[in-house]
Amino acid sequence: MKVSTLVAASALLLGCHAVDAIAGEKHYGPGVTDTEIKIGQTVPYSGPASAFSSYGRVMTGYFQMLNEAGGINGRKVNLISLDNAYSPPKAIEQTRKLVDDDGVLAEVGTVGTVPNVAVQKYLNQNKVPQVFISAGGRRFNDPQNFPWTVPFYPPFEMEGATFGKFILNKMPNAKIAVLYQNDDYGKDYLTGLKTGLGGESAAKIVAEASYELSSPTVDSEVLRLKAAGADTLVYFATPKFAAQAIKKINEINWKPVQFLASPVNSIQGVLMPVGLENVQGAYTTQFAKQASDPAWADDREVKDYIAFMKKWAPNDSPNDFVALSGYINAQAIAKGLQRCGDNLTRENLLAQATSFNKDRVGMLLPGIELTNSKENYAPYRALRMAIFEKTSWKLLDE
Repeated sequence: MKVSTLVAASALLLGCHAVDAIAGEKHYGPGVTDTEIKIGQTVPYSGPASAFSSYGRVMTGYFQMLNEAGGINGRKVNLISLDNAYSPPKAIEQTRKLVDDDGVLAEVGTVGTVPNVAVQKYLNQNKVPQVFISAGGRRFNDPQNFPWTVPFYPPFEMEGATFGKFILNKMPNAKIAVLYQNDDYGKDYLTGLKTGLGGESAAKIVAEASYELSSPTVDSEVLRLKAAGADTLVYFATPKFAAQAIKKINEINWKPVQFLASPVNSIQGVLMPVGLENVQGAYTTQFAKQASDPAWADDREVKDYIAFMKKWAPNDSPNDFVALSGYINAQAIAKGLQRCGDNLTRENLLAQATSFNKDRVGMLLPGIELTNSKENYAPYRALRMAIFEKTSWKLLDE
């Protein structure tokens, strides 16, 4: 399908009014007019997590594509994407600008645990939707305490538990070392890993090493983990530090079995810079089709995605998992806005974003669906394991 056909199909999908909107009635929140829906986000375009920047560029390109085709329910979407530098003070400053100065309807798809933690209380106190954020921490799926925060990324604890169960079943004699970021992001992953390992976690995890986001390197942490006698290394890190660690284990000729959390499994952003020869046989989890996987070469959704990237995000690679995450997330945000029809209030957007039921968007793996509710905001319920072979991730049989 050519991009023009993809645009037309998107316009057809998003040009229909939501079924629950009452004909003729219009209810608008901040940032909405008859012709525009203004939404905002912050992304680490700079700073220690700038490898996530492709996410914002792809999301921006997706809404530009929709706008060229007529927008959503006849309204153009004005996505304001600002740099949070993966810094709490910067995230707060930029989010306040989006809400107070730009008057957005909602903050959507903001990237990163650290930035989202920083602004969560402010957005909830002001009843501004913090919708489909790209962070999977436990605190983001807490409808009672943070009803205006809706996560989109698979829960970090679920992914950590998936690793734990896999190791328990496939590598029962593994001696595990864990490198993790010393914040909610890394700690949630570590909690999940221990849950997956169950009663064996204390015996199987022989070493843990945490690092601070401000740390210059993780070289000393890697040396400490190797010294513990581990033969399996789990990375609950962000791209910069995962890349440093992979380079270091190669320098010291340590050959552990490697498990990469999904935020650091990007071929373009992490694996190619460290050398693909250094990650052969590594494991990760997946919820999306990979454009580089020959198994999907003739898949319609993959062809559409590659065509989209070529036109709307030409400087980013379809093989970058971060970019792919942005593409998937943008589709879910568009679905939520479309379902609002002419009732484009903050309250209704929250309601629509928390009532997905076995929904699919382009590039999700077969069997992966989006379902959430007022009691459980997290839309993902399962993940697939994959192994890195030659130049791409290969799904493992379930």
